This record gives sequence, structure tokens and C-alpha cells, in this order.
Amino acid sequence: MRLLLTNDDGLDCEGLRILAEELAEEHEVFIVAPDKNRSAVSHGITMNKPLEIVKRENAFNKAGIQAYTCSGLPADCVTTGISCLFKEHLPDAVISGINKGANLGTDIVYSGTAAAARHAVLQYGVPGIAASLELVPKYAETINGEWNYLPLAQFIRRNISSLISLYSEDVFVNINAPSCKAFTGAKLTPLSRREYYDKLELYQASNGKTYSFFVGGKAITRNESECDSLLVEKGFIAISRVIAQPCDADNADFANIKFFMTD
Repeated sequence: MRLLLTNDDGLDCEGLRILAEELAEEHEVFIVAPDKNRSAVSHGITMNKPLEIVKRENAFNKAGIQAYTCSGLPADCVTTGISCLFKEHLPDAVISGINKGANLGTDIVYSGTAAAARHAVLQYGVPGIAASLELVPKYAETINGEWNYLPLAQFIRRNISSLISLYSEDVFVNINAPSCKAFTGAKLTPLSRREYYDKLELYQASNGKTYSFFVGGKAITRNESECDSLLVEKGFIAISRVIAQPCDADNADFANIKFFMTD
């Protein structure tokens, strides 16, 4: 297969490197990734300035991987990669990750990793797969707290055809797994509902200006039944099929509302 890889952490991140080198054992791999960290940019697209594209020679240990950086956002990387590297035939899939940190449930709204997979589906009808790793203390103890991307990269390589088969029109695939030596299993699962306890701290500078600083807080899963977040906590690879298109809410309960057009 011919695969386009990207991420939101930048070309030099370990998760992308390990995934690319693993997939290159069996497939033709192209990479267009941000030239710097672009985490939590959601589905932003650069519209008002040109993007710089730089070919990175010998960026990976595995020969044959074509790698480029893009000065834009993850969705820009997908557009750039498909427009520049796949002019005659679309890639068989766009794979985004492996991200350092989970993208579970509500996280997908903010995730640049998920946005790249979504963009492949929305803009080009190409299967999009997002992959993320979570540092779960229960399992991280077995690897001395280090991020271990290789098991998930190997899972994606071994199951790439099955993962692509989960694609359908307007649906992308979101994968999350714990950082560990071996997984409990892999399951298709619904998304979690997440609540965030982040905050902003204000600082009054000596120059008279006020600055705000983002302070990350804990994310809490509110689901009581099995979902992606709870499965990852149990050592599973959680695989979710996510609708890429915005979906409207049911209007049945609001049918009697009247709207006034003039005073």
C-alpha cells in the first residue's frame, strides 16, 4: 500500500518515527508533518499565507521513506501531502500519529491528530486513521514509565487492512492504547464523554500588559459503561469509528417554537 503519515507533534517526534519505520517494512510510506508542535489545534486550516514545504533527507533510519515538513497545521499537512505527492492516485490511507497522549472521546474535538484523519475523509474520501498512546500508571510501571510506541505501531502494521476496512463514507477511525509491553486485547468501542478541569492564570506584567497562561488539569471520564477511556485503563487497544461530518440534533421537541421576523 501507499500510505501518507502525519501528526500534530512534528516530524521529529518518536511516535511518528517508530510508526513510519514499522509500516515501511511492508508499505510505501510518505510523510508530511508539521515543522513544530501543533497540538490541540483542532481542524484549523491555513488560508491567509503560503506554507513552506521542506524535504527532510535521511530523517528516518529506514530507507525509502519520503519525509517533508510543512509550516501549517495537521489538516494542511494532509492537503499538502495528497496534492503534492499523490497527484495521480490517492493514498490507500492517511494515518495520523502515534500521538504522545490520548485522544479519547471529547478530546477529538480539540485534537490535531484526529483532525488530520478527519480531513482525509472529509476532503478526499480517503480512509483516515488517528492513533494515540496514553501513559497509564498501572502499565507504565512495567516499562519504567517510558513511552513505548512500538507495540501499537506493530499492531497497526499487522492489522492495517482490517483498520482500513472500518472506514466508510464520512467515518474515520480513532485508536487509543496504553503505553505498555503487551495489550490485553483490542475492541471496537463507543467514545467517552470527558470533562476538563483546565484553567487560566492571569499575570500582570511590569509593562502594564496582562497575560494569561494555560494550566492543564485532570480530564474525567463520565461514562459508566464500557467506552474508549475505560478500555485503555484496562490495557486494551480501543478502536472507535467516528462520524466526521457534523450531525444535527433532533428537533422534534422544538417543533412548536415560533420565530418572529418583524417587531
